[in-house]
Amino acid sequence: MEKCKVKQGIRIDIKEDRRIFTPIDRASYKWKRYYTTRIAVERVNSRIDGSYSFEKHYIQGKKKMKTRVGIALCVMLAMAVGRIKEKQADKMRSLVKSA
Repeated sequence: MEKCKVKQGIRIDIKEDRRIFTPIDRASYKWKRYYTTRIAVERVNSRIDGSYSFEKHYIQGKKKMKTRVGIALCVMLAMAVGRIKEKQADKMRSLVKSA
């Protein structure tokens, strides 16, 4: 009770359960910014798995896989740049419609 700044609060050590008691408060703007970044990364991972068929691949070797994933990311960026140059920023994330 003496360590907690809130009058009626109780201080619980983070080591108790890190999923519930996170170092960053879940109601803060910092948490929202971090979580938004995580969601964006997960969206890219999902696109690589599904749209570029990396979920069911037959590639053997880390070097070959890194090369193929790098090419897939370059294609994604090139498509986004093409959409921006064609002034179609609303279709920037679309893989179906052509630019």
